Amino acid sequence: MIAPGVVDRHVHLGLVAAPELRGGPVVEVHDLGWDPVAIRRIATELGRGPRATRVRYAGPFHSAPGGYPSGRAWAPTGAVRGIASPADAEAAVQEARASGSSAIKITLHADFPQLSDEALAALIAAARAAGLPALAHAEGAGQAQRAIAAGVDVLVHVPWTERLPDALLEDAAERGVEWISTLAIHSGAELDRALGNAARYAAIGGRIAYGTDLGNGPAPPGVNEREIELLGQIGLDGARLREAVMPATAPAGLIAAPGPLPHTAAELVAWLAFAERCDEAAAAPPGARQ
Repeated sequence: MIAPGVVDRHVHLGLVAAPELRGGPVVEVHDLGWDPVAIRRIATELGRGPRATRVRYAGPFHSAPGGYPSGRAWAPTGAVRGIASPADAEAAVQEARASGSSAIKITLHADFPQLSDEALAALIAAARAAGLPALAHAEGAGQAQRAIAAGVDVLVHVPWTERLPDALLEDAAERGVEWISTLAIHSGAELDRALGNAARYAAIGGRIAYGTDLGNGPAPPGVNEREIELLGQIGLDGARLREAVMPATAPAGLIAAPGPLPHTAAELVAWLAFAERCDEAAAAPPGARQ
C-alpha cells in the first residue's frame, strides 16, 4: 500500500544527527527553533538528492529579551531573537522571512521574561501580514490561554503544565488552533496532564498533529513509535490518526509497506516498521494509488 510519508512537525535538527533521517519513512520535518544561518544550511543539505528529507524551519525563537530559551546550554546565541517592543516585531518577522522561515516561533514561558501583550499582538499581526503562521511555545500557568487569546495558529506542544478549562479548549477548537503532540517527552504527572488535555481537545474536534520535539532527549531520528502509541491513547485512530502522522496535503514524498492502511496506533507502528520510500510513478500505474 502506498501512502504519504511521515511528517514530524516539531524537531530541532541542530541537536541530532540529521543525515540519519535520509531515506526513512519521515519525508518532512519542521524545525521549530535554531540559529537561522545554521538551520538554513542543514535544511539545504538534508533536502538534496533522491532520498532527501524536506525541511521547513521557523528560524529563531522570538521572545522578550532574555526570554526562553536564552541562557540554555543547548540554544545557540543566534537562536533567540529578542523583541523589546512592538516596533521590533515587524522587522523581526521580515528578517525571518528573508532567511527562509516558513513560520514565526514565539516563546511564552512563565519562568522567563515575558513578551508584553502589545509585542505579542504585533508579532502575530506581522506574521499574518507576511503569510506565515504564528507558533507558540506556551509553558506555565496561563500561557496557553494567553497564546490562544492572542490568536496564534499553533501550539508547538500539547499543554502539559496545567489542566486547561473546557471553555479554553472550545475556544481553541473554534479558532482552528493546531496542537503539536510531543507527548513522549513527558512522564509522570506532566504526561498525565498532557494526555488529559489532548484527549479532551481531540474529543471536541481539535486538531492534533504528530510532532516529537526531536533533539529533546535520547530519541533517535526517524519514526517515534511511542509518540504514535500516545496518539492512540488520546483517541486518534483511522483516517484521523493517519492524517496526524502522514498528512495527505502536499506530501513531500510517498512510502509503501505491505498490507492495507492501518487503523489503530499499534497497526500504524507495525506498518511503518516495514515502510520504505517509493516513487509514486514507479510504484503503481496511473489510477492505482490507494
